[in-house]
Amino acid sequence: MRKIILADNQDITKFGWLYLINQLADVNDTITVYTKKELLTTLGLQGHSLVILDYTLFDFESVNELVILQTRFPQTDWILFSDELSDEFLRTMLYNTNSMSVLLKDNSIDEIRTGFKEALKGNRYICNHVSNILLDNSKRSENRQPRQVLTATEQDILKEMALGKTTKEIASLRHVSVHTIMTHRKNIFRKIEVNNIHEATKYAMRAGIVDMAEYYI
Repeated sequence: MRKIILADNQDITKFGWLYLINQLADVNDTITVYTKKELLTTLGLQGHSLVILDYTLFDFESVNELVILQTRFPQTDWILFSDELSDEFLRTMLYNTNSMSVLLKDNSIDEIRTGFKEALKGNRYICNHVSNILLDNSKRSENRQPRQVLTATEQDILKEMALGKTTKEIASLRHVSVHTIMTHRKNIFRKIEVNNIHEATKYAMRAGIVDMAEYYI
């Protein structure tokens, strides 16, 4: 039987989940945690668990932390149970993980029950509302003019920039002038339609140019 870790510091939501868990699950114990630190400590002790997490109430810096957590705890399944989450958050999370389900707090009780049962069995469940949002955005993207593809050299330079190397350092590594790297940088930003290194780094992660684990080393 699996442990359930309930990571939610709102009493009304917590009590609602405890009621559902007692109704639907054959579990040894439900552990309630209130902070990210408590969650990480508990995960270290309870590897094969189902985590029910309100992401918006915990102090995660970004969705990339969730991606890293899945890598660290591969036997753990997750239900993200929150209010509205951004499209970018959802895309990054869904494309880079395989064990994180998504339910929203305004989903029907029947859908929440269904999502919980599936996640408990180790199956990912994405609520209808989130599925429809992502499908609609995907159709819109298909109608947009596609971005120009980066060359292999541009991808390498983007990766080096995203990992924190300066223009001077990249030029030295490649035995070219700083001006050459600046020209590459300008072309990269133009092709992927970004304005700064922060946006370029996010693009590199979404495109798989930068590995999430490598970025956080």
